[in-house]
Amino acid sequence: MNFVKTTLTELEELGLKRTLRIHSGELTNYSTNDYLCMSTNPIAVKKAVEAVKLFGTGSGGSRLMSGNLSLHEELERRLAQLTGMETALIYGSGFLANTGVLTALAGRNDTIFSDRLNHASIVDGAITSRSRVQRYRHCDVQHLSDLLKKHTETGRKIIITESVFSMDGDIAPVREIFELSRSEGCILIVDEAHATGVFGHGGGICREEGVVPDVVTGTLSKALGSYGGFASCSRKTREFLVNKSRSFVYSTGLPPASAGAALGALQVINSRKESGSELVDRAMFFRESLKQAGFNTGNSNSQIVPVIVGDSSAAVALSHSLENRGILAVAIRPPTVPEGSARLRFSVTLCHQRKTLQNTASEMKKLKWK
Repeated sequence: MNFVKTTLTELEELGLKRTLRIHSGELTNYSTNDYLCMSTNPIAVKKAVEAVKLFGTGSGGSRLMSGNLSLHEELERRLAQLTGMETALIYGSGFLANTGVLTALAGRNDTIFSDRLNHASIVDGAITSRSRVQRYRHCDVQHLSDLLKKHTETGRKIIITESVFSMDGDIAPVREIFELSRSEGCILIVDEAHATGVFGHGGGICREEGVVPDVVTGTLSKALGSYGGFASCSRKTREFLVNKSRSFVYSTGLPPASAGAALGALQVINSRKESGSELVDRAMFFRESLKQAGFNTGNSNSQIVPVIVGDSSAAVALSHSLENRGILAVAIRPPTVPEGSARLRFSVTLCHQRKTLQNTASEMKKLKWK
């Protein structure tokens, strides 16, 4: 397999080779998705331990066999309540939720309209579905409308977008896309992975905007601090997914610890509905501090704050310099982001106090003029 060695060499020469690391020493972590610090929350940890004691370490099979636990169904009820939908279905991960929903709802005769900056799980799900795929310009509702009018082929039309985009931290015009989907008779899927727990009192951007898409997908691994994914939808759609979504049908049920931890996190979120808005306020403070220091933070208006550098090698060098100063902000390079837009991706969490954020911005400013 000479191509393996050749490819790795090429990636290294381009400054795009990735490696796994265990970070040592005490670092301020800006490369986590644990936005509400739920992974260490005492209530979430307690619920995870209780779930293991009651159900064991694994579910033991797919949910259509023997792996369907009362814990799973309780979690689905709570997720449906949070997102304002009739019901929900949990998956093994957010990636599996997106691929599973798309491949179930779309097929050869259908067309998927996908934001150009959608997550890899959406890209892969669209490809695997064998549907026609049209990519509209990022958050450009007019371009989406033009594509819908241009492509009049038979079959279903499915629009899919993230609500909060994972690498830019900007927010999709969800209400406009929703209204367009209704007027054009399209199925609308909104991925709330980075919005769940943060916006809309925890329910996400759709909940905040008061719109109800056909399916909301999300993850348990970010603001909920656990692991797994979900699709919130109508009861009939859930029944359809249970029968047709391959990543659900052919996967083992979610481990009890993950489900228990997520239930604990939901309990905390429901009792502290102001946590998300506090997080967004802290992110705004950090973003403005970086802008004042002369950094390009793009169009971010969420807890995800990119510092766009451009060159991949420069982004890696800046990341290493920060790590030497006790700050972990991993460089994001192509193909995760478009060519020429390499960046540091700062994830602000409730564990970051304003003083910490200000100190980080000050260190960034020192490096900029060094």
